[in-house]
Amino acid sequence: MTAEDDGLFALPQADDAPPGPPEAATESPRADAPLAVRMRPRSLAEVVGQAHLLRPGAPLRRLAEGGEAASVLLYGPPGTGKTTLARLMAAVAARQFVALSALTSGVKELRDVMNGARRRRDGQGRRTVLFIDEVHRFSKTQQDALLGAVEDGLVLLVAATTENPSFSVVSPLLSRLLVLQLQPLDEDDVRELLRRAVKDERGLDGAVCVTPEAEDVLVRLAAGDARSAMTALEASADGVTGTGGTVVDVPAVERAVAETTVRYDRQGDQHHDVVSAFIKSVRGSDPDAALHYLARMLVAGEDPRFIARRLVVHASEDVGLADPTALQAAVAAAQTVQLIGMPEARLALAQATVHLAMAPKSNSVITGIDEAMSDVRAGAVGEIPAHLRHSRYTGARELGNGIGYRYPHRVPEGVLAQQYPPGDLVEKDYYRPTRHGGERDLHERLTRLRRVVRGEER
Repeated sequence: MTAEDDGLFALPQADDAPPGPPEAATESPRADAPLAVRMRPRSLAEVVGQAHLLRPGAPLRRLAEGGEAASVLLYGPPGTGKTTLARLMAAVAARQFVALSALTSGVKELRDVMNGARRRRDGQGRRTVLFIDEVHRFSKTQQDALLGAVEDGLVLLVAATTENPSFSVVSPLLSRLLVLQLQPLDEDDVRELLRRAVKDERGLDGAVCVTPEAEDVLVRLAAGDARSAMTALEASADGVTGTGGTVVDVPAVERAVAETTVRYDRQGDQHHDVVSAFIKSVRGSDPDAALHYLARMLVAGEDPRFIARRLVVHASEDVGLADPTALQAAVAAAQTVQLIGMPEARLALAQATVHLAMAPKSNSVITGIDEAMSDVRAGAVGEIPAHLRHSRYTGARELGNGIGYRYPHRVPEGVLAQQYPPGDLVEKDYYRPTRHGGERDLHERLTRLRRVVRGEER
């Protein structure tokens, strides 16, 4: 649904349409509009949350109050007030408000808006506020089409996105915008909005009451999303009043809301954030947090093969030989995903997650191979010692290949003094085991092995 369709904005249908009064863009929605639409704040005084952006003198507050401000990009999760704040900007006198959705608009629509803004500025002296919802869905060409208008102030752009703008907005446009990050509403904010919606004549007008326990459930289900809170409340109230009741209790909420929607976009910012939190929780040895993030990925429909691959990588990257069974557990989970699939494979993924989270940690494997590769790239590729070179071809012995090689199994200990690396790397230690878990014993063994191989111990 676009901004023009949902009753939020009263937009002129032609550029030469007479401007309405300042409140035209915030006129009351229809009585049959969704509760979330009916309860949208009509002034800054009604806005709940985002205090860090709306304090006196803050750029967003100045813009909403009619002061001059830079074009802005509102970045935050759904239901945090991006569209509401843009709607309030439409009420500022002497400004023309135009709303576009990146889902339905293209370069042609942008060009029409710019032409109208130019006529409005030159003929009427009026500023145009252009609100673009879901701006991250614009292509690079469409985003580039905004550059000139924003640069010379032809429009005051207010763009909104749920995606990290560093990933989804082209750099030239991003550099021209003041990026303001909106935060999820806290529980008190959501609670205030629910109570207001129950009592306000625009909302449920006292037709129902909500028990404290049901209110707690609604707050939890909202997860900081005001729109979700309003939607769940409306569905719960409809279910109660439809049967002649007046009390919204926990069973009523449970009947109306089968399952909370997990905020997770497999191609977007939330995907990266949840995966990052998952791996860092495993690395940080917190199995409870790791299971939480695993559950978020699974409930949101993440490909279990992707999760399994991350666990396999983590097993060597962050556990390594501190627990040699960690890689086996991760590989077994990946094989289970392939052989059995979901939902049963969730058990193997959870088992591997807990195993890796509780395992002693060591990054010695990754630091060792990365240092070795760095040296090779830097040119540390000296001559292979002659006694290690391949000698099973005609003429090899004449070249000195294999001569002097000592076979370790000919001594009782199975290890003997012999040069293996190129000459300039003889004393280079790439693998440095920690004192964690299984690497404690490996540290002692490797110290002895190095002394013997390097001829420091007989």
